[in-house]
Amino acid sequence: MAPSLFWWSNEKPRATPVVVKMSNPNYSVWSSRGRNAKQLTWVLLLRAHRAAGCLSSLAAAASSVASAVRRRVASGRTDAADEEQEEEEMVPVASRGLRARFYSCIKLFLFLSLAMLGFEVAAYFKGWHLGGAAPELQRLLAYGPLRVRSIFDWFYSGWVMVRAEYLAPPLQFLAKVCVVLFLIQSADRLVLCLGCFWIKLRKIKPGDLESGAEKGFFPMVLVQIPMCNEKEVYQQSIAAICNLDWPRTNMLIQVLDDSDDPLSRVLIEEEVAKWKNDGANIVYRHREIREGYKAGNLKSAMNCSYVKDYEFVAIFDADFQPGPDFLKKTVPYFRDNEELGLVQARWSFVNKDENVLTRLQNINLCFHFEVEQQVNGIFLNFFGFNGTAGVWRIRALEESGGWMERTTVEDMDIAIRARAPQWLECQCELPESYEAYRKQQHRWHSGPMQLFRLCFPEIIRAKIGFWKKSNLILLFFLLRKLILPFYSFTLFCIILPMTMFVPEAELPSWVVCFIPATMSFLNILPSPKSFPFIVPYLLFENTMSVTKFTAMISGLFQLGSAYEWVVTKKSGRSSEGDLLSLVEKEKPLRQRNLSVPNLDAAAKEGSLQLKDHKKHNKIYRKELALAFLLLTAAARSLLSAQGIHFYFLLFQGISFLLVGLDLIGEQIE
Repeated sequence: MAPSLFWWSNEKPRATPVVVKMSNPNYSVWSSRGRNAKQLTWVLLLRAHRAAGCLSSLAAAASSVASAVRRRVASGRTDAADEEQEEEEMVPVASRGLRARFYSCIKLFLFLSLAMLGFEVAAYFKGWHLGGAAPELQRLLAYGPLRVRSIFDWFYSGWVMVRAEYLAPPLQFLAKVCVVLFLIQSADRLVLCLGCFWIKLRKIKPGDLESGAEKGFFPMVLVQIPMCNEKEVYQQSIAAICNLDWPRTNMLIQVLDDSDDPLSRVLIEEEVAKWKNDGANIVYRHREIREGYKAGNLKSAMNCSYVKDYEFVAIFDADFQPGPDFLKKTVPYFRDNEELGLVQARWSFVNKDENVLTRLQNINLCFHFEVEQQVNGIFLNFFGFNGTAGVWRIRALEESGGWMERTTVEDMDIAIRARAPQWLECQCELPESYEAYRKQQHRWHSGPMQLFRLCFPEIIRAKIGFWKKSNLILLFFLLRKLILPFYSFTLFCIILPMTMFVPEAELPSWVVCFIPATMSFLNILPSPKSFPFIVPYLLFENTMSVTKFTAMISGLFQLGSAYEWVVTKKSGRSSEGDLLSLVEKEKPLRQRNLSVPNLDAAAKEGSLQLKDHKKHNKIYRKELALAFLLLTAAARSLLSAQGIHFYFLLFQGISFLLVGLDLIGEQIE
């Protein structure tokens, strides 16, 4: 288990506490007139003891971090192992080349910044305290190079002139462009929050469920569970869906298994057989060739001959656990509303309080569902399908062209072609390790750019209003999927450190501090319990900009990594407890306890060997390189007394350091 970021909450004071009784508790050291020397000595000793205890706690915390760092470095495992595995799996060379070049650029920036820091420190002690003041520079060099006192001064004066004349103008221009993009994105975020506030104020709802929930409305529903090597959560998800309160004759469950792990396949097939023997209407389908990933899996299942007998299809990923009344709360929306094609459930998370990483993810996803999806659904009648926990009208899927394997974001693809809304709630699981979260975010940010290249002509030709087209192209794709990761990485990870070494180009304090803090405050409003994490959330979002930026580039230019589909690792630790508690409360019919898999029989049947996998954490080189770059820039900012810039660079560098050493989240397997 990775050490907690809040280790100080578990630290116990190592020194023995001292209690000093005084006749006057309001006695002040500074007003010591009339007090005896003994009382003054006791007060000074007490305060010295408290200071020593504080220093001891800080030393213990620093020792904990240092030991964790030593363990990470001693393990010798970095994200380079992923690249070696990709080479073995013959991932396209373009993908590896992009990552290598990107990492090389960051290292180059780091080496240059270290050299420049040493140069600036030497200049500082020689009396060059310019700090970007052009008038002072002109005054010092007014008499020409003959007034320069030494070779070092000659070199430094030339460097200052070069950066003032040639480096600062383009850097300042790029900074202004990023600031403008930043303000546009902030305005979009503010408008979304105002729209959400208006919806809450006017109590606007997507529809009246009670009016559509007439008794006896039980249409034919197909339930699909696509999964791939889901050993951790397959039992909970199958159990939850088999206990949906819906007539058995009107519901068929498809377990769509793409597992390439023989053990996973045997276990999932065994679980399906047990539920089928208990009377559940459930079938197991396995594909030998995992073509098209999830989209190909769903497309293959929809081609079955019996699908024509069903009117609706509900889709749940393997870690989702709908309540028994899920279909009774969603399907009635379709009654008497032939234009409705999709009912999307809001995600809630069984492990949102598991660690710092899951808490930060919860902030983002709460804003996505409570603000983005809700505002777009109410005012624009459009939002993206989230890929799971949704009920589709099968006719709407067919008229939209069905599932396509052309992108890794098949949910967004079908939603853009179908253009249909509404949602409520379904429980699922968040990635608990940074490795799993990083791969998930790469797919979520490369896929939209890949889809934008493919769908742009279709959007232009689509028979929808100009406002919806503009919203889809300008806001949904360009602003939120392309511009956001671009300016976030460029502005805070590249331009800001460079302005420390080229102080003639400046970033105002409101760009560095006040606007980001305001936007973080708006993001955290839908999850008020997360307010203590507002500062870590701001820093972590900037840290994730590295992954999102590289993913956006790979998707936009159709590089090899845009086609990678890595199944997000699940733990299943919280899901089972929640399901059992649900069983105790609801007491649904046809309920039985979760089955215990027969691993010995599975091993014999499949000639499998059960191996114990050790858990490990990785060291992420790009994040570590950026951490040292930002910390170097923070040290440079001290020379020019940059104020708020120093604190931002310092804490942002520490954030990159924690992520680079994988000190956030759970260990991965």
